[in-house]
Amino acid sequence: MPDQRPAPPTDRQIRDYFDAYADHEWERLVHDPAARASLEVHRRFLDRFVRPGDRVLEIGAGPGRFTIELVRRGAQVLVTDVSPVQLELNAHYVAQAGADHGVVDRRVLDIRDVVTFEPASFDLVLAYGGPLSYVFEDAEPALAGLLRVVRPGREVVASVMSLLGAWRALFELVHEEGKLLGHDAMDEVFRTGDLRPTQPEGHVCQMYRWIDVQRLVAAAGGDVVAASSSNWASLSHEPTIEAVAADAHRWAVFLDQEVAACAEPGALDGGTHLLFAATVQ
Repeated sequence: MPDQRPAPPTDRQIRDYFDAYADHEWERLVHDPAARASLEVHRRFLDRFVRPGDRVLEIGAGPGRFTIELVRRGAQVLVTDVSPVQLELNAHYVAQAGADHGVVDRRVLDIRDVVTFEPASFDLVLAYGGPLSYVFEDAEPALAGLLRVVRPGREVVASVMSLLGAWRALFELVHEEGKLLGHDAMDEVFRTGDLRPTQPEGHVCQMYRWIDVQRLVAAAGGDVVAASSSNWASLSHEPTIEAVAADAHRWAVFLDQEVAACAEPGALDGGTHLLFAATVQ
């Protein structure tokens, strides 16, 4: 039977989306307490793997939230993104943060095009923001390419969109979409994680269960060495989270608890993103 799945979005579709999204990407991880908690989870997860002096390939760098974090940790970063607009914003915000000295270059690059780099040419690869989620059936060769360009024993640190966590956090929207598109269509999204049939334009991506990430890493020839969800309790009752965030001491304690909770095996499928580190020995 011929493959009935829609084709992946083209490079231009992805680029156009993030060109138009522009400065919203800079605000995405700070606009409310849940977003700020997510940023902290990402930061602390990254802390476990980046070392001073590392040569880092950053895929899908966007406007530079994590470029700045990498440079502050002593890395030398090759910044890449599919969107020229995001790369322009990256130059602006990284310079504004006083971190441009750690950027060795900026290039327009699709995650599927890392074949242009020599094997084992980076100490770390960072692919936050879910770039693997935008390449659908090409995710396995894309991840294999990232594992190829990182030194043996070092890590590819990445994130993908979480199916079950998003379903939990956005269930009201899922239910309303079911009224418009048909609940059978939304049930199929729940089964596959593939947004293409119901959302062919805009933010169309592949969402993952944790077991899907494990299978993807294994198929790409790697081993998972660490994992975390992004958001757990911070997706709870919004007024309560806002009240906690207004108290500096309670917020600091909460962030410690949130980071710990997100790393629990039972929480991996519960956030909006899945974070993982993979390596080839």
